[in-house]
Amino acid sequence: MELNTGMRGLLVRVCRFNAAVLTAAAAGVMALSTPLWGAEALGLRAGAAKVDITPANLTNLNAMGGSFQDVHDPIFARAVILDNGVTSVAIVSLDLIEIGDTLQVRQRIQHELAIPVDHIVITATHDHNAPRAGSVTPGALAHSGGPESVAFSSKLYDKILEALTRAKASLQPARFGVGMGRVDVNVNRDEFTPQGWKLGYNDNGPSDKTVWVVKFEALAGEPIAVLMNYGVHSTVVLGTGRLSGDLAGAAERYVEQRFSGKAVALWSMGPAGDQIPRVSYGGPIPGDGQRKEDSSVAFDAMSAQGMMVGSEVVRVANLIQQMTSSTHIEAAERVFSCPLKQGVNQMADMKQAQVSSVPIHLSLIMLNQVALTGVSGEVVTNIYWRLKKTSPLVDTIMLTIANDRIGYIADDAAYDTPLFEVNGSPAARGCAENGIVDGLVGMIKQHL
Repeated sequence: MELNTGMRGLLVRVCRFNAAVLTAAAAGVMALSTPLWGAEALGLRAGAAKVDITPANLTNLNAMGGSFQDVHDPIFARAVILDNGVTSVAIVSLDLIEIGDTLQVRQRIQHELAIPVDHIVITATHDHNAPRAGSVTPGALAHSGGPESVAFSSKLYDKILEALTRAKASLQPARFGVGMGRVDVNVNRDEFTPQGWKLGYNDNGPSDKTVWVVKFEALAGEPIAVLMNYGVHSTVVLGTGRLSGDLAGAAERYVEQRFSGKAVALWSMGPAGDQIPRVSYGGPIPGDGQRKEDSSVAFDAMSAQGMMVGSEVVRVANLIQQMTSSTHIEAAERVFSCPLKQGVNQMADMKQAQVSSVPIHLSLIMLNQVALTGVSGEVVTNIYWRLKKTSPLVDTIMLTIANDRIGYIADDAAYDTPLFEVNGSPAARGCAENGIVDGLVGMIKQHL
């Protein structure tokens, strides 16, 4: 059948319309498959290193008071650098009880390694049988340090730079994946007794058993680094008087051994403000001050519980199947202040400057749809659970004692109860919980 001119024109217009619709539909599919951040993800490079930070002189470096008598096992600075050709970030894990404001050393890292200050997260494992580092932030309720601590901190900053320099030199094409498991090593420590609220064991209290694992490996499958996250105090061997990596160090050591020494295992403490290990060293036996428990049992307990967490980390890491080298990296930092609350001086060497407010640092490193969030204090479980519920990303992980330690950070509802964490908080009620959750969620949304 022969078409007249009008019909041919109509057919051409219909075909053009259908082509336009198909093009728009295809564009829509492409838009749906494009990452939410609206920019092309680039190839990941990763490098990691660890450096021994065990002090040669143990005098007056026990943050719980006095000196360490000897070294049971060495402590380390572990570092990983991630880069996609556009953005670089660094995470440093220190086997220390705490570190003060890290701005000074982060500025040095920026100057020497060209990693922006707000792209660096330095966190302590909260190992109670290790020194502290850095100065106490005005308003914070934290362990103070004498001249020996100042000298140790200066050497530590050099070691952090050494670890990061080595990590940067080892950068190689890489991929990453995330997974989570579960292990029952922690327990809520706020126990109500006939004498009132005490530190004890509360199996009915909030306790997050989640173990987060972020695995980085070379494109050929060789391990580079494993970042683990779990909410528990490293206080198993507290009271033995011996320098040690404690539970966190035992877990790091176990993971590195299982990966044949090829992976650097970084411990990051999760919401552990109200969490202790199930088994810890008891020290003097109650009612018999002349006799003490055998401290070797404490180190057995340390190794056992470290192995429990570490073995779960290895299991989860080996099960991670979805690995990607196409990685969009975002990072940010935000600082807000809360009105000062007079904290209870729970230990003799804790100091709190009488200022009007105390600052809280929030950190964010995003790897595609994985949010590594940092808070500069010991955050309790309920605040993290609220963050997870509110966050737009399922894989939202909280690193505590990140870039500073101001003290405990309790949820607002807990302020009605004289808990250890409430007593030890330097922040007035009604500020920290909302500031942390709203601040971190806002940062995540801003960088999606």
